[in-house]
Amino acid sequence: MTLAKHLSKIDLKSILNLIHGWPNDKLTWGDICEAAEPLVGKRPTRQSLNSHEEIVNAYQAKKTGLKTQGQREPRPSSLKVAVARNCKLESELAQVREQNRALKEMYVVWQYNTYKRGITERELNAPLPAIDRERTDREKR
Repeated sequence: MTLAKHLSKIDLKSILNLIHGWPNDKLTWGDICEAAEPLVGKRPTRQSLNSHEEIVNAYQAKKTGLKTQGQREPRPSSLKVAVARNCKLESELAQVREQNRALKEMYVVWQYNTYKRGITERELNAPLPAIDRERTDREKR
């Protein structure tokens, strides 16, 4: 068994596209690892895939979609391509909805914590400080 290398952004995007466009009714981590091997160059482990939140969210959304909808693909080739694309887009949409839900939940927590500490909206909207690159160079000397 070989250890998986760290995944680049391109590898992550390839694996996400693989999950979104998964053609079968059954989806497992082992299947994803096997199918991702030609895309990544080495077989990633379940643990390395599971360490990326985007991949976990896509996997869970696809599993949920397969359980509730199943794969309903008509026989003609042109419709089959359209349905596969539609399934991929629905899977991506489910992932984006889950991310949006998590961000809204985080926003409510932040909103409460700022209220609790008396931080005003003006303080929250203050611009970021400018980066003084010359100061950083002087510190290194």
